[in-house]
Amino acid sequence: VDEIDWSADSKRIYFTAEDQAEKPVFEIAADAGGAPREILKDSYNESVSISADGSAFAFLRSSLTMPAEIFTSRSDGGAVQQLSRHNAARLAALEMNPPEPFWYEGAGGTRVQGMLIRPPHFDASVKYPVLLLIHGGPQSLWADSWGYRWNEELFAAPGYVAVMINPRGSTSYGQKFTDEVTDDWGGRAYEDLMKGVDYVLGKYPFTDGNRLAAAGGSYGGYMVDWIATHTGRFKALISHAGVYDKSGMYGATEELWFEEHDMKGTPWTNPESYRKWSPSTFAGDLGKYRTPALVICGELDYRVPYTQSLEFFTALQRQNVPSKLVVFPDEGHWILKPQNSQLWHKTVFEWLAAYLK
Repeated sequence: VDEIDWSADSKRIYFTAEDQAEKPVFEIAADAGGAPREILKDSYNESVSISADGSAFAFLRSSLTMPAEIFTSRSDGGAVQQLSRHNAARLAALEMNPPEPFWYEGAGGTRVQGMLIRPPHFDASVKYPVLLLIHGGPQSLWADSWGYRWNEELFAAPGYVAVMINPRGSTSYGQKFTDEVTDDWGGRAYEDLMKGVDYVLGKYPFTDGNRLAAAGGSYGGYMVDWIATHTGRFKALISHAGVYDKSGMYGATEELWFEEHDMKGTPWTNPESYRKWSPSTFAGDLGKYRTPALVICGELDYRVPYTQSLEFFTALQRQNVPSKLVVFPDEGHWILKPQNSQLWHKTVFEWLAAYLK
């Protein structure tokens, strides 16, 4: 449950909650018992407010092809209307394809959901490079909502099929699914991602299995570092603020509770987990590092300290793997300043083009 609002008569509670990459609005009786009922379905809604008489909602709605705009509806979810169109002119000048959800069997036969975005000016007779985007968290998700940092449509724009998979650990698929990444960072989640790539290549004939790349930030960066020593199927990798050495991460992050939760202890009470799930553990396996990797970080990052990226880059360099390091001295975990963001995207797209085009 995310946002909560009471009905005008205090007999019902309205709330938003992620559900399979969307965020519907639900209604439930305020007294004990009963199941919630979806009011606004199959959409991503936030910032819900209720009229004084309780007859109407106002809320923000966005999607992967539309930045947030203001909508209204009746309190039963009917008569949805869009009030604002602040971005209509800009959107009219762009070609963006809507996401295509898909389901497949991940690790252990568990159903996993992903989304695919075709590039602009799509031609079904052409085979396109595939870019696997890996979300952070890991208790997070790729949602059908507009993003301002890792914008999925923007990644597809240069002519790539962008693939976003919500593997084990992702939210909106039930607590059990989320919890199954705990003390299993490179286990089922990694298998879910690889099986997802296999599914996409098998199902969509316009995808080119010989031109694959993977990119991720935070936990997504960790998974890219993990991929670097566990498979050679990708032509290029991009690791942003990735966790490389779990013990070093524990000793430097400002989020100690998170490491202790996900690794089920500290490096001295559960050292095996910190060793087992560290990409650095596999640096000594000669020949494992072979995929060209772009490594990016912010020097003011206290969540995943930038030295994690330095360690990954050093391992790549010392094993003669084509690699590039970009450090933003005035940024933290996210690259937020406009000119820095432009440089970030320029560097990322140049790296992808060098190995996928």
